[in-house]
Amino acid sequence: MPAEAILEVRDLAKLYPLTQGIVFKRQVGSVRAVDTVSFDLARGETLGIVGESGCGKSTVAKTLVHLEEPTAGTIRYKGEDITRLSGKALKAVRRNIQMVFQDPYTSLNPRMTVGDIIGEPYEIHPEVAPKGDRRRKVQDLLDVVGLNPEYINRYPHQFSGGQRQRIGIARGLALNPEIIICDEPVSALDVSVQAQVINLMEKLQQEFDLSYVFIAHDLSVVRHISDRVAVMYLGRFAEIGTDTQIYEHPTHPYTQALLSAVPVPDPTARDHRERILLAGDVPSPANPPSGCRFRTRCWKAQPKCAAEVPLLAVPEWLRGEGPSAHPSACHFAAERGVVPAEEPES
Repeated sequence: MPAEAILEVRDLAKLYPLTQGIVFKRQVGSVRAVDTVSFDLARGETLGIVGESGCGKSTVAKTLVHLEEPTAGTIRYKGEDITRLSGKALKAVRRNIQMVFQDPYTSLNPRMTVGDIIGEPYEIHPEVAPKGDRRRKVQDLLDVVGLNPEYINRYPHQFSGGQRQRIGIARGLALNPEIIICDEPVSALDVSVQAQVINLMEKLQQEFDLSYVFIAHDLSVVRHISDRVAVMYLGRFAEIGTDTQIYEHPTHPYTQALLSAVPVPDPTARDHRERILLAGDVPSPANPPSGCRFRTRCWKAQPKCAAEVPLLAVPEWLRGEGPSAHPSACHFAAERGVVPAEEPES
């Protein structure tokens, strides 16, 4: 547990109602996009959240900055539950928790200059920068993210994808936040540009003492930047630990399957690595399986997996393993051997 948690999330849940009818709508169910997610974020730390598309990663990001109202749970920033805030109190918190969006092509207004885009937060929080000082601050931010300050009067279409994402990062830094929520910030960029943006974010983290929640589906990218990693499946965390624990000592079958698909540059190692192929598709979040949500695709599934929801806890056999011990939401979490599997129940 981090010594100083700047953000504490407990039992976070977000449900979207399913309705039928055009004129007289009635609720017929709900999509549980996020279901009882808990984690801490320490000052200066990067927590990576990784998982397949549709697992709820972006919904977590949106609830953290109040773009989506959580259905249940608490989000505490410096000990204060911000889920209950509104008006001026919420505005003050949002100044300290900013967001960098996934697509640099759609997150920037094409009708605004770069100077107006980066300086827009000062219109909402004028106390941060007086009007006469804003142009200089925007040019300083352009310089900080590696862009020419003379570009201040250019428009988004005059920049490449990587440069646009740098503009998005500069906008996120404008109010001197303590936390930045990064929702797949490099997934729309070329691999070479991804590395440049990741390196920039690491540099800025050191320079401004930032804490990141970094969301992505690329395991290699997450490992490069994260101190701790949470693996998410169908709205819940399957496993959470340091980057070494997750990548070198995975205990949840889903994590093991994901890691087995990561490309390996060494042909010898690649030929001797066991590839884990998952059966079936990801179940619908509107009708998830009982018990463990991964059990319908898991080769270790037992009757207990259908009857009981596994807790996100350190497996008993790992509790004496020191640095390798970390929480895993699996009844049969193990590295040593494979639990004989019965046919998974549907």
